[in-house]
Amino acid sequence: MKIIAIIEDDQHIGDILERTLTREGYGTLRAYSGTEALYLLSEHTPDLILLDLMLPGLPGEEILPRMQGIPVIVVSAKVGIDDKVDMLLGGAADYITKPFDMKELLARITVQLRRSSGREPSSILSCGDLRLDMVSHELAVKDIPVKLTKTEYAILKLLMQNPKQAISKAVILDRICEDTPDCTERSLKQHISNLRKKLRDAGDREYIEAVWGIGFKLDVW
Repeated sequence: MKIIAIIEDDQHIGDILERTLTREGYGTLRAYSGTEALYLLSEHTPDLILLDLMLPGLPGEEILPRMQGIPVIVVSAKVGIDDKVDMLLGGAADYITKPFDMKELLARITVQLRRSSGREPSSILSCGDLRLDMVSHELAVKDIPVKLTKTEYAILKLLMQNPKQAISKAVILDRICEDTPDCTERSLKQHISNLRKKLRDAGDREYIEAVWGIGFKLDVW
């Protein structure tokens, strides 16, 4: 899953972007100021950044040079040619002005991700409230750390990599057997039950849906 950082202080615009990107199968990260954006990028490496320029604290023009190695699409109300030229020469991969057409923005995102496909993939899986680090195996639910066993991590990783699909028990066992060879069909039900409880306790809702006659599906939207 590709991860896109939305650096936008307008709550309404940011929410629209997040909902649309999530619906399109992207993971998202949010920052509402330039300072918060720099902290976010010190902790995560998204595949692409949507950057507003008129941010509280540090403006987008000042933090753009610090976003090396990640494609940045500037999304700004500034419509002047000089602004666009300066940002493109300053390191932005693309520039789109507000108000924008969402289909056009999605197309521009697709183009930039295609161009940068040779980069190392992000280690962060993001689905709704869930953030899973595939390097450290750390999970956060609504920014609350949740400790997982090795088997729980393997199950959740598989579900998050296929967020819109119901996955059968047999497929889950087959896909996680390399990492957790001790997990059996009998114990799988208990592992999933424990995982569902941990997610529910942290996020105050159900995140894993049992699909009758098939298996399990991630429910994050």
